[in-house]
Order: sequence, then C-alpha cells, then structure tokens
Amino acid sequence: MIELIPAIDIIDGKCVRLTKGDYGQKKVYNENPLAVAREMERYGFRRLHVVDLDGAKSKHIVNIDVLKQITEYTGLTVDFGGGIKTEDDIRMAFDCGAHMVTIGSVAVTCPEMFMAWLDKFGSERIILGADVRNGMISINGWKEDTGTPLLPFLKSYIDNGVKNILCTEISKDGTLGGPAIELYRRIMGEYPHINLIASGGVSCIDDIDDLDKAGIPSVVFGKAIYEGRIDMNGLAEKYMKSMVR
Repeated sequence: MIELIPAIDIIDGKCVRLTKGDYGQKKVYNENPLAVAREMERYGFRRLHVVDLDGAKSKHIVNIDVLKQITEYTGLTVDFGGGIKTEDDIRMAFDCGAHMVTIGSVAVTCPEMFMAWLDKFGSERIILGADVRNGMISINGWKEDTGTPLLPFLKSYIDNGVKNILCTEISKDGTLGGPAIELYRRIMGEYPHINLIASGGVSCIDDIDDLDKAGIPSVVFGKAIYEGRIDMNGLAEKYMKSMVR
C-alpha cells in the first residue's frame, strides 16, 4: 500500500506552496510550520517532507530552525531538502533531527561527492531528488534546466546503490491537475525495486488511489490538503498502513 507523505515548503519561515516551482506564484498557508506539522501528526501521518525553498534558491540551508522545531516538538519522521550543498549541511540537518535528506542538485553537478555521501551516510538516509521538466533534470530550486535526461540519470545512481528517489514533475507541482502517473509507471517499469516517491499534482483521494493502483510506493502532496480537497478521515480509512488513528 502506498505511503502517504505530506509536504511543508518553507519560505521566510512560513508554510507556502508554489505553482510549477515559480517563486512568483507563492501562496502562504500558515505562518507557523510547526502548527501545520502538529496538525499532520494529529491526522495520523507518520512522515513529513520538509523543503527549505529559501535554501534551494540560495544554495545553502536557510530555514534550519524550522526543521529543529518540527523534529523537537513532533514525533514525525522528517526528510529534509533544499540548499544541501556540503557534508556540513547534511550533518546540520541530521543534528537538527532530520531522519533523511533529499539531495538533487549536487547529484547533477558533482556526482562523486553525492556518491561519497551515499557511502558515508547510507542509502536509507540519502534520497536522490530528481526534479524533471520536459523529460530533463532541473536543479537549484528548479531555476536551472540541465539537459540531462531523467532515466539515464536515475540509472547511473540506481546502479550504484541508490534506493530512495523523490521524483517531482515540475509542470504538475502545485497545479492540483493530477500527478504524472505515466512518468512514474515508466520509472517503476524500468526499476521495480526502488522506493519511488511521486511528487506533484495530487488534487484528491482518487489521484492517490490511481498512484496506488499503478504500484507507486510513496507519494508526497500538500496543496490538496491545504486547499481542503482531501477528506482526511476518508484518507485515513483507506490507507491504514500509512496512517494511524
């Protein structure tokens, strides 16, 4: 059964969502991310995806205090991404309570460094971030398109021990237009043993059902919750393995 992972994206210490990664299309949902995290925990979620959007844009971690508050005052398993460029950044995130970190840009710009981190910290704690637009990898807060095709990029890392991949279809992200199911099916068809985390476009429980039926292991979503498009009690009833009452 699919694992459900709510997302909290942070700009200026506030819980926001962007549309298609556009920082100019920002909507603030709550000025207190800890309150949002606690609400997710009350719903029954066990895990949380926290993204430092300021960090992704600035190329260094910015909202570390938000991460620390969430991990100190909830029991959620947190994976953290955005602005992780050095080993010190990884250690800072872990020291502040993150259980896993998501790393994307460095995997493109310095694969040797990424592999060294994978070896040092282990494949259970390092998530490969694969943000894709028009079939190509995008980096640095989705501001730079690389021309690197998605599937060969994934293969190079899966062949070297990566187990967890967070794949965001940028054109879907924040649109509530439905996830890129065919893309995720294609990835799982090529690499059926990875833990693929689908991200972008989820608008309702039916979208989650479709991903589950397609055999996608995990899904990250946020805007559909904040916009009230998902009945949280209904979600809990359907996916008891991922959520507890």
